[in-house]
Amino acid sequence: MNSQLLAATEEGANVLRLPLDEIIIGLVAFFIVFFALAKFAFPRIKQTLEEREDAIEGGLKRADESQAEAQALLAEYRKQLADARAEAAEIRTHAQAERAAMIETARGEAAAAAKQVTVRAQAQLEAERQQLRGELTREVGRLSVTLAEKIVGETLTDESRVSATVDRFIADLEAGASSIAVAEPAGEQA
Repeated sequence: MNSQLLAATEEGANVLRLPLDEIIIGLVAFFIVFFALAKFAFPRIKQTLEEREDAIEGGLKRADESQAEAQALLAEYRKQLADARAEAAEIRTHAQAERAAMIETARGEAAAAAKQVTVRAQAQLEAERQQLRGELTREVGRLSVTLAEKIVGETLTDESRVSATVDRFIADLEAGASSIAVAEPAGEQA
């Protein structure tokens, strides 16, 4: 090839000059390839690019919709959480009120039970006091009859006489005890 190039330069031909027939064939081939590409390849490439653009835009739109839906769900979740917290606070308040009412009811029942126990105890004490008073009265009567027999020197066998003597003795004792009780407060005031 070098020898041809040298031969051509020696003949006076321009090496940079292109043959016209090759230019025409090259241009025709270029236009045929360009026409084939424009007719078949470029529309498919354009269609593929549009589909990708739609897919990307659709994906972005779906992503925006998903994000908006997620935000809405988050807001709903937060609202439900706030409602649940408010409901829990209300239940807690209600439970505390019920507890206070139950405590108050229990206190009332305990007070009523204590009052009943106190009333029964007082009634029992009063019954025992009456029983003791009766026993004491009988004992005092027996002792007074024994004392009277010793003083009088005779036996008191008549039941009605003994009973009258005991009753009179007890009345005298009670009158003396009440006069002493009345005299004490008057003496304390002076």
